[in-house]
Amino acid sequence: MSDQVVTRFAPSPTGFLHIGGARTALFNWLYARGRGGKFLLRIEDTDRERSTPEATAAILQGMEWLGLDHDGEVVSQFESAARHAEVAHQLLSEGKAYKCFSTQEEIAAFRDAARAEGKSTLFRSPWRDADAATHPDAPFVIRIKAPQDGSTVIRDQVQGDVTIRNDQLDDMILLRSDGTPVYMLAVVVDDHDMGVTHVIRGDDHLNNAARQMMIYEAMGWDVPVWAHIPLIHGPDGKKLSKRHGALGAQEYQAMGYPAAGMRNYLARLGWSHGDDEFFTDAQAKEWFDLDGIGKSPARFDTKKLENLCGQHIAIADDAALQKEIQGYLAAANQPALTETQSGDLERAMYCLKDRARTFPELIEKAHFALTSRPIEQDAKAEKALASVSNGILSELTPHLQNVSWTRDDLEASLNGFAEARETKFGKLAGPLRAALAGRAVTPSVFDMMLVLGKDESLARLQDAAEKAQSS
Repeated sequence: MSDQVVTRFAPSPTGFLHIGGARTALFNWLYARGRGGKFLLRIEDTDRERSTPEATAAILQGMEWLGLDHDGEVVSQFESAARHAEVAHQLLSEGKAYKCFSTQEEIAAFRDAARAEGKSTLFRSPWRDADAATHPDAPFVIRIKAPQDGSTVIRDQVQGDVTIRNDQLDDMILLRSDGTPVYMLAVVVDDHDMGVTHVIRGDDHLNNAARQMMIYEAMGWDVPVWAHIPLIHGPDGKKLSKRHGALGAQEYQAMGYPAAGMRNYLARLGWSHGDDEFFTDAQAKEWFDLDGIGKSPARFDTKKLENLCGQHIAIADDAALQKEIQGYLAAANQPALTETQSGDLERAMYCLKDRARTFPELIEKAHFALTSRPIEQDAKAEKALASVSNGILSELTPHLQNVSWTRDDLEASLNGFAEARETKFGKLAGPLRAALAGRAVTPSVFDMMLVLGKDESLARLQDAAEKAQSS
């Protein structure tokens, strides 16, 4: 086996990139990237009826959004069908597989009889050791010769040693009667040919490992390191499904979660590094190991996801955040920001990042910078404007005309203005928010004024004063 770690993610293109699949991809990516290895992507598109180009595109888009870059070209399993068949025929020629001519009716009759006698319904083909001279001129499948005594031990890095008695394994079909390879054969041949050293996948594949090991051993190939990870459950402890909410990676992009926060949360979903909850990609690559994966299913918790996403937004580079917000708007089918809005948003970012857990929250806080005059007030803002005497905003505008537009001078000027009217600045804050943003919940008044600049701030205050006088 190669010294270089090679992992793979091998989804079936029958739908979107499920959040469970996204975590599997992430674990494979982290394990390879943290060891200078390769992370490969294979689309398991052998089920031609259910596989669609749209689903393949959705998987690739989900991977791109999550930032899970892969090495080399995307591999199509279907395109290697001839290679899979070649291996089946090699095993046949070496006497490690055989032609089985049993019909579906004969197999069903065998099972009915076994059930009636209280015996195992595992099909035992009468053709396993038949002389080739007795073979009829009829359709056949190729079956592998499974070991019939002893046991197979799956040495799993997460589940520990799992022992399966060989008398519980059937002579698995490798090639169907139409000559097409089965999924179990295709997976093993592809993993071997791609040089995969570590198979990290959901524990719903654990039983498959024993059957796949038959092929590895029959071909004399190195068996990869197995790591079967528990599935993700909803908050109620049941398998994650649509009743729990969003399931696809792209749905989370459209809901406005940052990719870095999603990576952090998915890494913590079933894996731990001490008590660390929040960490960067660099730390995750350095720390991630298979022995940190738990055996029990992890529970998806939206509050924890949002908390981590908020922390990642707070430390993100402003330009990178801008780019990701545009991606979010596209995913959510919302209009892109104009060039002017992008510039305004970047200037405002310093006072938006600390308290936003998602991009919709950040954009709502940025409303003051993204909107333009005349400012429309929402109901709460209207109420705040109505509560201030008509004259105060009219007096405030000329008062601010000669103020130097720095935080210290603005604070001193507005506090002095409030004191002169025997009130506190807190009483002015509500009407000022309403005038500047049209909202009751905003960044601080001083931050908004600094971002908007002197002319725009005074114009908005003047508009609100005139509105208050006319109402």
